[in-house]
Amino acid sequence: MPTLKLHLARLQKNAFEPVDIASLVFFRIAFGLIVLWQVWSNFAHHAIYTTWLAPRFLFKYYGFAWVHPWPGNGLYLHWAAFGFFALLVAIGFFYRANIILLFLSCTYFFLLEEARFVNHNYLLCLFSFLLIFVPANRALSVDVWLKPKIRSQTSPAWTLWLLRAQIGVVYFFSGLAKLSPDWLHGEPMRSRLFQRGDFPILSRLFQNEWAVHTISYSGLLLDLLIVPLLLWRRTRVPVFCVAVLFHLLNARWFNIDIFPWLAIAATTLFFSPSWPRRMVGLFRKTARATPVDNWTPPARGKQILILSFVVTYIAIQLLLPLRHFLWSGGVEWTYAEHRFSWRMMLVRQSSQAFFYVTDPNTGRTVQVKLAEFLSPRQSAILGYLPDIPLQFAHYLAKVMPRRGPKPLRVEARIFVSINGRKPQLYIDPNVDLAAQSRPLGRPSWLLRIDESLPANGKHSDENPAAPLN
Repeated sequence: MPTLKLHLARLQKNAFEPVDIASLVFFRIAFGLIVLWQVWSNFAHHAIYTTWLAPRFLFKYYGFAWVHPWPGNGLYLHWAAFGFFALLVAIGFFYRANIILLFLSCTYFFLLEEARFVNHNYLLCLFSFLLIFVPANRALSVDVWLKPKIRSQTSPAWTLWLLRAQIGVVYFFSGLAKLSPDWLHGEPMRSRLFQRGDFPILSRLFQNEWAVHTISYSGLLLDLLIVPLLLWRRTRVPVFCVAVLFHLLNARWFNIDIFPWLAIAATTLFFSPSWPRRMVGLFRKTARATPVDNWTPPARGKQILILSFVVTYIAIQLLLPLRHFLWSGGVEWTYAEHRFSWRMMLVRQSSQAFFYVTDPNTGRTVQVKLAEFLSPRQSAILGYLPDIPLQFAHYLAKVMPRRGPKPLRVEARIFVSINGRKPQLYIDPNVDLAAQSRPLGRPSWLLRIDESLPANGKHSDENPAAPLN
């Protein structure tokens, strides 16, 4: 017990040791500019209309069915305000209020449409939440110019380690997920590389099996080892350079939006906290000033409260990606649990869905034309997550016409191909999805897909399905 108390006391002391605030300031500026870039990109590509306004129906996360788009032009105005908040965060103007507004806005847009889940949007929500508690505006900000007494060249060490832990979790679980039979056999990297014909020299190289496995295993090792290698001073710079190259290649090869740039900005947090100050010092003739420790540690009670928050948050981030171990299943269920788990680029999945609505009052069955209700992106994701077709079935049961008191029956034939496997039924085609409740775990009507990968990397090119007569 005395040893435990000693370790806890040492942890508390180290957590509130002052460190140079420069790297936090750099991340604040980079984060705000990256969000601003995303806002501009969505306006430029008309993504606001196509994602949230054009579809007749939006899928919702469990417990958030009440989140809806603003009426009229409200969504455009909110998106513009979102960019304005990001700019103010970057320059450090009324930082605390604007980072809170940024977090709320980011979370609102994230919750609007479940079918639009991507890891970097989730990561934006997490980082914006953490930045609420990080005093990243106490240097190189408008707030300091307006209120000089808040100026500080240092910050408590826990603020830096909290942000490091967040990006570290992303890397680690991304690598852990790659320890799967498909990835170790070169999928889906093989099929993704074979499709790339826009690299004059590399495209021919990508046709070789050794190249496929080299890239697959390199990505696996980088994700698993990057955090410990970044923490080791001797390997920090070369590993960071490799990580930058890795993210730049991902940005070039795959359409993953801002994630490479956000990951690069977050990875810089593993350098010495004073690295931006040193970089600026290289271009100045005057000697680099030593940061002044004018930050006062909080009272012991507040320190315990802060550390409790940090430990709880990190524990949640470590446990949430492990929840798929609660249920056994084939590759279809492993992918179904990819949300909030950093299971990135693991699956090349294609699906073809057919929905049939039967009116028991008349006995008449009609096939639903998906294009009348869903966007192409929404239609494509019907075979990805089991709660997506369930939500759509409930929606159809409400909006489709019926000729009597008996509720409509909705069945689906969804054929899914995972990493080149032969298309197979994803859910039980005889189940009335409209009568099923939304489960938190594995639904009984989700079918297992345990088929092994095609030999020699040959992918099935069969038509997934034909409409039911």
